[in-house]
Amino acid sequence: MLDPKSQQELKQEIVTCITSDKGVLEALRAEVRSLRSAVRRIQARSTTSISLVGTDGGNNQLQFDPFLIQLIRVVDSSNNEYCLEAVSPTTPVSLLAERHIAADGTPKTSLGEMMVYLGVKTLPALSHMIRSNEDDRPVSPSWVQVYRELVEWAILFSLLKKEFGTDTLIICDGLLRSKVFSKDLFAKLRIGLQERIEAQWTKSRRRIFLAGVAKHSKVLTRYRLAMALESVMQTDYPAFVEVPREIEERAYVWSEFARGDEEADKGGEANKFVGGKMFLVKFGQHRRDPIWPVDIFLPQARDAQAIIGSMLADAIHGFPVPHYPLCLQKAHENAALVDFDFDILQDFIYEGVRGSLGVQAPDLDVFQLQDADPAQRRYG
Repeated sequence: MLDPKSQQELKQEIVTCITSDKGVLEALRAEVRSLRSAVRRIQARSTTSISLVGTDGGNNQLQFDPFLIQLIRVVDSSNNEYCLEAVSPTTPVSLLAERHIAADGTPKTSLGEMMVYLGVKTLPALSHMIRSNEDDRPVSPSWVQVYRELVEWAILFSLLKKEFGTDTLIICDGLLRSKVFSKDLFAKLRIGLQERIEAQWTKSRRRIFLAGVAKHSKVLTRYRLAMALESVMQTDYPAFVEVPREIEERAYVWSEFARGDEEADKGGEANKFVGGKMFLVKFGQHRRDPIWPVDIFLPQARDAQAIIGSMLADAIHGFPVPHYPLCLQKAHENAALVDFDFDILQDFIYEGVRGSLGVQAPDLDVFQLQDADPAQRRYG
């Protein structure tokens, strides 16, 4: 605990820092001032909304030393399950690819279908963040998170082939951006998504909209205070505002994560990572209601009013998080493996280990009864 003298010294240093950095806040306020006049009222639209969500890696790890098995599961807001598989950091990457593409090159799963469309046959070719793990080098578990993201994109790509009975808004969990794909493969995937959306209209006159909603964004984090001081988005009605690319670029350490197609049109570097145009959206009708970052699929940015209006009808009934798309919350609830389901899956780990130990299986029962973390007693 800090003594009073240290507290006073620290307080003075903090005041000094804030005083010297006051110009930073003034600059941020100047950057967002123009957004105040660009805020638009959301007009509610009636459209079917569905959401696609993958399990959160941190909440779905089946851990039993020395094993760390992660579940890859993707469901939608109607509890339709599109993928369920178990992967560990030491799962051979080459064997994993065989789950998705047959020996003759035909796809066996949604991920295989996406790989064939992108013209790759191996996971390292699909993502520079996945390397072969069949040598003696230490294995980083982070590649499983990359694999999970690739599966989610593949499910979305596959979903756009199904027949829709009505105009539909597909809401993804997170912004429509990715840096896990190799080279220009994400840009190629964007073209595939657009082609399938256009095919829906040509074939059955169904409009399929695509958007992503994030819980957090570096853009919103950077400008939240400045927006509050400049009264941006402080309206008595649901509202949204388009975020200029230059504001996005200032918020990200890597500016390419905010680079749109318009940069390439001006002679700049091609857009390899961004699939959405960012908007800040407030679904509530009170001035202090939460603001969410929303990415709208780039080719559909001109339909922002219709897309965000469709999201408003769903967000009005948001629960337990108010003014947040209900279909997205349902999909999260469906995707989570908790309580009884998780206990059963954890038992599968014990059974698998027990079966591999043979005559030493009874030793596992003794091991399970031992206290794995005796240091926790200090909190008792």
